[in-house]
Amino acid sequence: MAEQKFHVTTNSKGMKTEIKADEHTFVIDEPPKMGGTNEGADPLSTLLGSLAGCETVVANMVAKEINFDLESIEFNIDGSLDPRGLMGDENVRPYFQTVTVHALVHTSETQERINELQRITDKRCPVYTTLEAAGVELTPKWEKA
Repeated sequence: MAEQKFHVTTNSKGMKTEIKADEHTFVIDEPPKMGGTNEGADPLSTLLGSLAGCETVVANMVAKEINFDLESIEFNIDGSLDPRGLMGDENVRPYFQTVTVHALVHTSETQERINELQRITDKRCPVYTTLEAAGVELTPKWEKA
């Protein structure tokens, strides 16, 4: 399979950024308390949403490969960071320290098979492995819905 490339273009005004990816457009902004207009999700919540979306896509691909009955999957993801890094403290990293991924898997499969799906998905998910490579402490918990 050939290398895939991804491309976005943006148009910004203040904190609000309109992003175009192929024929899709979305907005990233900040709430008023951070100087934004609250017209879109903030960048860090968008990153967590990207993690959920990527895990969903990869889980569905893996489920087909391992003959796993995946009816649907729901994610509840929390991330935490020390805002001092974002505000310029060079002794504190400006990205997530921890991310907890809680997945509710709608399936007829056993917990052992859910664990297998989670292990393979996390290993292959580009967003998950990018966070992992950055040293973010990731805590996945997948369970039957």
